[in-house]
Amino acid sequence: MTLVDTRTPDPKRFISGATGDWEIVIGMEVHAQVTSEAKLFSGASTTFGAEPNNNVSLVDAAMPGMLPVINEECVRQAIRTGLGLNAQINLKSVFDRKNYFYPDLPQGYQISQFKQPIVGEGVVKVSVGPDNKGAFEEIEIGVERLHLEQDAGKSMHDQHPTMSYVDLNRSGVALMEIVSKPDIRSSDEAKAYLTKLRTIVRYLGTCDGNMDEGSMRADVNVSVRRPGGAFGTRCEIKNVNSIRFVGQAIEYEARRQIALIEDGGDVVQETRLFDPTKGETRSMRSKEEAHDYRYFPDPDLLPLEFDQAYVDDLAKDLPELPDVKRERLTNSMGLSAYDASILVSEKAIADYFENVAKGRDGKAAANWVINDLLGALNKAGKDIEESPVSPEQLGAIIDLIKQGTISGKIAKDLFEIVWNEGGDPAGIVESRGMKQVTDTGAIEKAVEDVIAANPDKAEQAKAKPSMAGWFVGQVMKATGGKANPQAVNDLVKTKLGIVE
Repeated sequence: MTLVDTRTPDPKRFISGATGDWEIVIGMEVHAQVTSEAKLFSGASTTFGAEPNNNVSLVDAAMPGMLPVINEECVRQAIRTGLGLNAQINLKSVFDRKNYFYPDLPQGYQISQFKQPIVGEGVVKVSVGPDNKGAFEEIEIGVERLHLEQDAGKSMHDQHPTMSYVDLNRSGVALMEIVSKPDIRSSDEAKAYLTKLRTIVRYLGTCDGNMDEGSMRADVNVSVRRPGGAFGTRCEIKNVNSIRFVGQAIEYEARRQIALIEDGGDVVQETRLFDPTKGETRSMRSKEEAHDYRYFPDPDLLPLEFDQAYVDDLAKDLPELPDVKRERLTNSMGLSAYDASILVSEKAIADYFENVAKGRDGKAAANWVINDLLGALNKAGKDIEESPVSPEQLGAIIDLIKQGTISGKIAKDLFEIVWNEGGDPAGIVESRGMKQVTDTGAIEKAVEDVIAANPDKAEQAKAKPSMAGWFVGQVMKATGGKANPQAVNDLVKTKLGIVE
């Protein structure tokens, strides 16, 4: 692959060294496990967490005479992902043998794609920020290719004092390797790109994106150069399984390379590993020790061919993707770009919000979902799927506010009750006497009582109208937060003789 520089140097991305500014150049190879019940070339299960070597067929174990048979669902998922990346779908692709020895690779080679992948060039739009003014920067990261390949097994070195064990459950599991162009210029951009990729495949249902289970992981290529100069020597950081770790690995590796060059040394092209405990990368193997993979077309598999109609049928069934959904929420519901970005960040959050907002004010629904629900979930360490408050319950709370049945303050208390105890919000309000007081006579008496008890402040308020807020607060306190806030505000100003 010929590296092409597509980004104009941006000073705010530069890193200061002892001898001047430096620019980071980053490319990523993301391995995403295809959502499929069976492996790429066998019928063995892909269920996570099975006992070692339970999900292994004769094909996965490379028994003599066993031949691979392509799983069409994996092909469909790769095409759907390519469409989600706005990428070229290649109607003809070829599977190759990538030859290398490793104990958990029984065949002695990996079936992958090399010169003719199933998906060609695409683009991913990412938002970086917010900056100190709350603004986001929209950038585009090019995708070089997406190809299908089979995963290797797993070597376990902690089960015996002198031997290593091999678990072949992952052997043959279908992976999509998504290769970016060297368009990324900072750790923040890299994290935003990986986050966006994860969001896209989750929306599509082509990968679950569970990095802690190894179903999505990244190889990160990092190099440094003088701004706008020639590409530097890159180092590859293998198998990073956390978005946060990707950022940390890049920051450390860039600083390491800059310090090395400024001290008169040279960066050696090598493969490195990131140690999250120490927050540093360490050498794994040098370029000189890297294998010559000797790619050649797999003789057991015919070229993979399909027509445009097959692609078009898959395209028709694609869900609304995050960029389109965000634009719709900002345009049709009047949400801010920031709020819309939060709501579309996970498909489950977007689905929850849309259920709450159905037939209701979008801004009110967004405020409750973002500030109250997501805030409570974050505090409790729960995901949206684990929410004790359903979309229907939250929608009912919003309806009660709009109807004037409860005030905003009562609504917060009601949300807390539903969160902890469940139940129908309207029924809870009725049974616990939580209805808002709208009787102006009762509210008027409460206002008069507060003014009578504070004659000095009442006199001051005539000269300083902003003090009316203090009286409103006292009346709300006296009525247990049940009084209609607008009615209280109007009556306080009337009784104090405040004219606006």
